[in-house]
Formats: sequence, C-alpha cells, structure tokens
Amino acid sequence: MKDMLVVGKIKEGGFEKFMGFMQSEEGIAERRKVADLTKTLATVSPDKSAVMFKISVHDEVALKSFMDGSNPVSKPIWDEVMMSYEIFELSQV
Repeated sequence: MKDMLVVGKIKEGGFEKFMGFMQSEEGIAERRKVADLTKTLATVSPDKSAVMFKISVHDEVALKSFMDGSNPVSKPIWDEVMMSYEIFELSQV
C-alpha cells in the first residue's frame, strides 16, 4: 500500500453529482479496486469547487484509470463534473 493525495477541481455546480457517484454502490465498488476505503480521509473546499482525498492505494494503475477518464465507470461522471486533478505520492518525514 502507498499513501497518496488526490486533489480534484470540480466544475461549478458539479459537487452534488460528484459526491452522489462517489457514495453510490457503483462508485464504491470502483474505489475499492483502487484503495482501502477504511483508510480514506476526505475534505472539500468551502465553496465546493475542490475535493481532496488521502488514500491508501493498492493499485496505482487503477487509480490513474479512475482519474484520467479511461475507466468506463467513472468517465461519464468525470466528463461532466471534473475540471482537473493532481495526484501526489506521500512520504513520511
């Protein structure tokens, strides 16, 4: 497992749809393929234009697919709500 930070910028008005997907059975199933959900920490900006997730990743390829739009399950939602994202690898100091 590798700790990673994902920061996503959400299109105006897209937060509710984004969260609806992330909390849906379909979204949860895809997220389980990427990371240990019990170790996920999440936050959202006050204006709901950005989200940040600290995740314990067990499949980096699946994470990149989930975020870049090549995953057929997340792609329709991402096309509609996601402006951009960044992925950072975390290391303990």
